[in-house]
Amino acid sequence: MPEEPKVERDWRYKIGRIKTFDRIRDTREFNTVYKKAEKTWHTPWFVLFYKKSPERKVAFVASKKLGNAIKRNRAKRLLRAHFLSHIDHLKVGKYILVAKPPLLAASYTEVSKAFQNVLRKCKVLTN
Repeated sequence: MPEEPKVERDWRYKIGRIKTFDRIRDTREFNTVYKKAEKTWHTPWFVLFYKKSPERKVAFVASKKLGNAIKRNRAKRLLRAHFLSHIDHLKVGKYILVAKPPLLAASYTEVSKAFQNVLRKCKVLTN
């Protein structure tokens, strides 16, 4: 039997990878986005900071207030999952998502609805 041609999978199938966005790594860059964010939106589960920029960058933050490393990593995974579900419709810019403690106890659909509403209200969704 002939071998099937190898198909390059779409980026969405690579778990935990956000290929179209670079990560924000530098402390100075974090502080710039925090202080000069054009859009800041608070929910009971997370805070979104958005700054217009020609670059596409994102960061997921979970402080020690959330708990041990397992809880912090779970919170970042949840934020990343919600971000990935809307990644095709986001404007170019820098995004920082900060997890709050109630995120760990909330249902996925509840947070998903809030995430959609925040993106709509911040006007960072493209049509």
